[in-house]
Amino acid sequence: MSVLREIVVLSGKGGAGKTCITASLGAVLPEAKVFCDADVDAPNLELLLAPEILEEEPFESGLRAEIDPGACTGCGRCEAACRFRAVVVRDGRARVDAFACEGCGVCALVCPERAVSFVSVVQGRLFRSRTVLGRFEHARLRPGGANSGKLVQLLRRRARETALREGVSVLLVDGPPGIACPAISSLAGANAALLVTEPTDSARADLLRIAELAGRFRVPFGIVLNKADLSREGARRTEELCAERRWPLLARFPFVEEIPRCIARREVPAKPLGEELHHLAERLSLLLPKAAECRMGV
Repeated sequence: MSVLREIVVLSGKGGAGKTCITASLGAVLPEAKVFCDADVDAPNLELLLAPEILEEEPFESGLRAEIDPGACTGCGRCEAACRFRAVVVRDGRARVDAFACEGCGVCALVCPERAVSFVSVVQGRLFRSRTVLGRFEHARLRPGGANSGKLVQLLRRRARETALREGVSVLLVDGPPGIACPAISSLAGANAALLVTEPTDSARADLLRIAELAGRFRVPFGIVLNKADLSREGARRTEELCAERRWPLLARFPFVEEIPRCIARREVPAKPLGEELHHLAERLSLLLPKAAECRMGV
């Protein structure tokens, strides 16, 4: 069985810098790697990696009601029964609001004319791409698209398959912020996690939540303190928290004005992060098993 190390980069809040760190790590790690953007609700890793899309396909999840206008008599039973207010009768015909419909099926149960059918819903699109740093699996949900946790699972499975097929030993996953279903889907089964935080009280509170989540899934994790020089007191408190909980503090990155300029130019900001980025790449070995077997199930 192929050896694959899957590293997911998470944060308890948005805007902490996990996407920049994911891309920059990919630029300095000597091994071949595959990238996966699991932040499907707001994907932006592609802004830095500038992918060339090789394959594209729809992501379908869930069902939506459709009403045959030729069979509908406008009796209004479906409108009265729909708890989501997704069905409205106008001009003697029932119409379905595609964004409001949950596909529950009650409209079909009450329709005397059997005018209701159900179709699969395209929630977004899946992409398989290549970049100068390695293969890239990513996706985009449509506005209002649902089931992002399911999409994250699918993306990670595709990324693992790509890594095995290409003989790649490192899978870097740019995870979503917070601790909701998408974060859980990106974390479960990973070999290690990097938790990115900032030197503020709110960021520390968020760090406690995401660290608890990683602990529940028994995923080894290390802390990356980003923009550490913006608050010496805040950085000190974060360092004390890591020491108290015995969490490995793997890197302290200062605020660097060149990084936003790199992002604006769609460049990976590895160089502005300096030697600390290379030290982070070396310290990752503290989290990873010496021989982690790839697990295909998520």
